Amino acid sequence: MRNVVFQALAEAAREEERVVLGVITGSQGSSPQKIGAKALFHGDGRIGGTLGGGCLEAEIQKRALQSLRTGQASGFELVLDHDFGWDDGLVCGGKVSGLILPDAQRAGERFWRELAEPTGPRMWGVRADYSLAEIAGPADGIAEGTAPSGLAQEWLYREKVAPACALWIAGAGHIAQAVAPLALELDFDVAVFDDRPALVNSRYFPAEAVLRAEDWEKLLSWPLPSAPTFGLIVTRGHRHDALVLANWIHKPFRFLGMIGSARKARTIFEHFAREKIATAEELQRVACPVGVRIRCQTVMEIAVSIMAQFIDKRAERAG
Repeated sequence: MRNVVFQALAEAAREEERVVLGVITGSQGSSPQKIGAKALFHGDGRIGGTLGGGCLEAEIQKRALQSLRTGQASGFELVLDHDFGWDDGLVCGGKVSGLILPDAQRAGERFWRELAEPTGPRMWGVRADYSLAEIAGPADGIAEGTAPSGLAQEWLYREKVAPACALWIAGAGHIAQAVAPLALELDFDVAVFDDRPALVNSRYFPAEAVLRAEDWEKLLSWPLPSAPTFGLIVTRGHRHDALVLANWIHKPFRFLGMIGSARKARTIFEHFAREKIATAEELQRVACPVGVRIRCQTVMEIAVSIMAQFIDKRAERAG
């Protein structure tokens, strides 16, 4: 996924601005952030990203600015109890540990840019001497925050980054127009498909979205990208929804959601089963109605409920 802290580090490297990177490397019990959370501390007091906010972040910022003056990296371990977090409500009872890394921009613009926008799985880490480096070798299958096998003494922290997940949206109506910019903000690469050129254009969608306007036969022939891909079916009616679903249900989407009621889902699913268009196992992979139940009414509320479910499924698939 793209990471705004990595992007900011690349910019700091380009501008030769001294900054401090804070990383959560350990978490026990209840805490406001988990392993991998990052914040970038600037000398003028600005903070990019977050380590949890409140007194926790204020304490780490104080240490970060001190490290900027001394140039000394360090670790930290903070217990979020009544003595530490009462004023800001951080009485979670958990414990977080992490690293404070001054002058992280010195790793170079290219180093941080490739982590911000990876073309494939990559790994980077912090060595025992607090230096930053890319970790060679396959990045798949290694959990965040742990050292590769045999390297536990060499690395204080290591992290896998991967390309952004893709979101394919079938339909370019009002739901799609609300979902697309929100999905882009949430780190999905978005493509919108519809057979109506009047809707599939930059008037209704951000420039970053890939827009495809052709007849459905051609649209449904597009192969999925190599990145993990999620699908959302929100066309202009049941017939087109079913047309897209009959094709997409056989593609290896990580998650597939379709707009509609439970009755609509039952009708389409029964037809698919009766006509042997899809198996029962394939139909179980489709979420319809799509979205988390938040009693939404407006288009934007529906978009939020949909993306909340997609975020959850993305995290679930990532393990």
